[in-house]
Amino acid sequence: MKLTGALVLLGAALLLTSGGNCGICPALKEDSALFLGPSVPDYVEFVSQYRNESAVLKNAENLKICVDNKLTEEDKANVQSLMKKVETSPLC
Repeated sequence: MKLTGALVLLGAALLLTSGGNCGICPALKEDSALFLGPSVPDYVEFVSQYRNESAVLKNAENLKICVDNKLTEEDKANVQSLMKKVETSPLC
């Protein structure tokens, strides 16, 4: 994965933490799990709970397909590992 992509993922993970206890919002945890998971329809269905607009859903589908085609399983595992580390970090 390119450095830029890694930095974007790190920034996104940092934005997901809350100020008080650094817990990641359950909806965002589910979103990232579905986003990195194997099912495009499951991810689009999840997004539709929050924004049920055709343009948003089409973009979610395209983004998920792009991620599935571009990220390796190792990349996805690294992102999941980073999310776990951010959530359990004692520095929060």
